[in-house]
Amino acid sequence: MFKKSRKKIVVAIMSILTLLWVGTLCVIYISSYFEVATTNREMLKEHAEHYMLEKPMGGAFDPMKPFPDRGPHFDTNQFKLSTFYSVAISYDNKVIEIRNDDAAVYTDAELESAARQVLEKSDTNGVIDNLVYYRMDKGGYTLVSFMDNTIIRESMNTLFRYTLIFGGVAIVALYFLAVYLAKKIVTPLEESYQKQKQFISDAGHELKTPVSVVSANAELLSREIGDNQWLANIQYENERMGKLVGQLLELARTENVTPQMEYLDLSRLVAGGVLPFESVAFENGLTLNSQIADGIISLGNSTQLSQLVSILVDNAIRHSRNGKEVFISLTHTRSNAVFSVINDGESIPQEQMAQLFERFYRADEARNGEDKHYGLGLAIAKAIVEAHHGKIEVSCYDGKVCFTVQVPKT
Repeated sequence: MFKKSRKKIVVAIMSILTLLWVGTLCVIYISSYFEVATTNREMLKEHAEHYMLEKPMGGAFDPMKPFPDRGPHFDTNQFKLSTFYSVAISYDNKVIEIRNDDAAVYTDAELESAARQVLEKSDTNGVIDNLVYYRMDKGGYTLVSFMDNTIIRESMNTLFRYTLIFGGVAIVALYFLAVYLAKKIVTPLEESYQKQKQFISDAGHELKTPVSVVSANAELLSREIGDNQWLANIQYENERMGKLVGQLLELARTENVTPQMEYLDLSRLVAGGVLPFESVAFENGLTLNSQIADGIISLGNSTQLSQLVSILVDNAIRHSRNGKEVFISLTHTRSNAVFSVINDGESIPQEQMAQLFERFYRADEARNGEDKHYGLGLAIAKAIVEAHHGKIEVSCYDGKVCFTVQVPKT
């Protein structure tokens, strides 16, 4: 139980940390990329606005037209150190001018080809191959300005790669920290649970002796004085106390002692465990209807598994409401034997289902042990199932309550 709790805590911590890490990484990468892309687009626009042909063509440049103001990037070192490529194309689709300050990277033919591809697009700006472009109508010709995006893209990829590497290392380190914290969180609960189990065991053994002494003395006293109302009350309550002590000791033994396992015919064991309850069911106006598959072999403890069958069948008979039968089945899947007990009864609220297998929990709060049942039966059943590496569940549907046990089969 506590091992599963530790795993859940570790999974919860790691899930939160991973989500935070991935979210932070995405925010950093995306915001950085868009900031760089926006800056490049603005610098390209400023470059295009201030661009002038080396040999002005007729109507291409109006000397009376005010020169555009310098933008926020024009005087920055980033703008001055950036390499721009420009291709001016007339309205009749002829190349007027190509400015290629770094011909070692792109040839004039490559820039012209890229510019003609841009003219076929409707977008004013964008990316084509590794070139960021901006297109502007300069009056008489169209200017396509380019900026190489290779270095920026490699820088972003490097940022992403190293963030991924160091983040992965941090996640691994945080995993071990989460394991440590989960252990620190669960350890006090585990110690408290162990002390509780030890208390139940010790209390059961301590109470066993006085209950036996009271029973023996009450029996001797009844022989001396005969029938007596007060003595009968003492004997009745002592019997109830003896039943409770016995269940406490049984629970402690089931939880603390590893049972001896052997290969057994689970089909015969279940059939034999159900048989004694036919008369009990008849007295309660019920019929036991069983469907048990043959030849199901399992590794288990016959005493505990027989007790498991008795607990669940007895529980179904006692809590059957307005029904005529209790249905018992034993089937199997590829890896598990599946034992189910179904009775007619009131639907159990979802919040109570998880508590049914807790010690001393009773869904019917009006009962107080008068029927010599103290809410320990299902706790014992759960302990038996866990000792056999299985699981037990309860479900409600169509006015029926179903307890299902799965244990590994061979």
